Amino acid sequence: MDWKRISFFILTVVVVLGAIGATSPSLVDRIKLGLDLKGGFEILYTAEPLAAGQPLTKETLSEAAESLAKRADSFGVAEPEVYPEGSDRIRVRLAGVENEEEVRSLLSKPAVLTFRGPDGTVYMNGTDFVENAAKVSYDPNTNQPIVEIKMKSREKFKEVTTKLTGSTLSIYLDEKLESSASVNFPIDSDSAIITQTSVAGATTVAKMINLGAMPLKLTEKYIQRVDATLGKASLHQTARAGLIASILIFIFMVAYYRAPGVVAAFTLITYVWVLLAIFDFMDATLTLPGIAALVLGAGMAVDANIITYERIREEIRAGKSILSSLKSGSKHSFRTIMDANVTNLIAGIVLYYVGNGAIRGFAVITMMSIIISILTNVLFSRWLLHLIIRGNLLKKPSYFGVKEADIRGL
Repeated sequence: MDWKRISFFILTVVVVLGAIGATSPSLVDRIKLGLDLKGGFEILYTAEPLAAGQPLTKETLSEAAESLAKRADSFGVAEPEVYPEGSDRIRVRLAGVENEEEVRSLLSKPAVLTFRGPDGTVYMNGTDFVENAAKVSYDPNTNQPIVEIKMKSREKFKEVTTKLTGSTLSIYLDEKLESSASVNFPIDSDSAIITQTSVAGATTVAKMINLGAMPLKLTEKYIQRVDATLGKASLHQTARAGLIASILIFIFMVAYYRAPGVVAAFTLITYVWVLLAIFDFMDATLTLPGIAALVLGAGMAVDANIITYERIREEIRAGKSILSSLKSGSKHSFRTIMDANVTNLIAGIVLYYVGNGAIRGFAVITMMSIIISILTNVLFSRWLLHLIIRGNLLKKPSYFGVKEADIRGL
């Protein structure tokens, strides 16, 4: 027996299992769950130009999607999924949202800030104010909450207040009057205040101003809610089904293929661990389609092992030695395995470019699964088998599930 190779095999297994045992709990805890597993809601908006005759372009649609994502971020929603669809739609998927009504009401608000005269004439609009400069403060005389905003041009504000001296200047957020004051003299300043009745109201107004105006008018066309308990139940059922399926696969592989089956079970565990580690590294969000792609990849990994082991068993039955059977079986099965993986990889690439949202997520995880499956369940698995066979640990055909009576050369 070649103890050097056997020791290296044992050391590899111990190190990998140790890494899996030490890191798996934290990996599982850190994985972000999507809408279908965590609960939340999905909205499909139809977009229209704010003014008649204004073109609706892809760029404007992308700007509106970015604005929606920023607004969702401001509510602390982790990983909001916001993306344009077609020529006039935007899909929003928000997971783990508790205050749904509040979020929905603020997501699609135009949030156009304007200074108007008593006849409704707009003298200043959103482009005249410094971005992200609105802040909540308190009136030093009345201690009432106020929102301070900054003007880009001090001269323009002075010019407007000069025109409105003896009249009133009103501040509107969209079509809602937020504040109105008499102008007794020209104001030579680059700041103005919006008086509010509560701190919560002032905070909301400041947040809306800082998030900027929505470039398009958005109308909810479709909404779907996933209850948090339903998402949790889906996750538990999926995890339970995956655990049962994995145990049954491991039992089958070990019972039918014996020693190679043990190697296959080990590399399959390694495959799942590597995939979770990459998920964590990419800060990706796991959804039900993602789990389906992961299970599909696991199935392909098992299939790759079965193809290899069946070829090895055929070579043993033909009367070849264990080492010759391993070399010949690995060589002849490799092309079949790669053909199947490349075909699925092409399908994944097509799905990614044609689809969107959940379909793209499924395609990405499918492609990742295929690559990791080749590394762990084809290359790594064969390397381990070479170690234990060249180390003379597996000398009998029965270790591969082959009866001596079935060997034609004997």
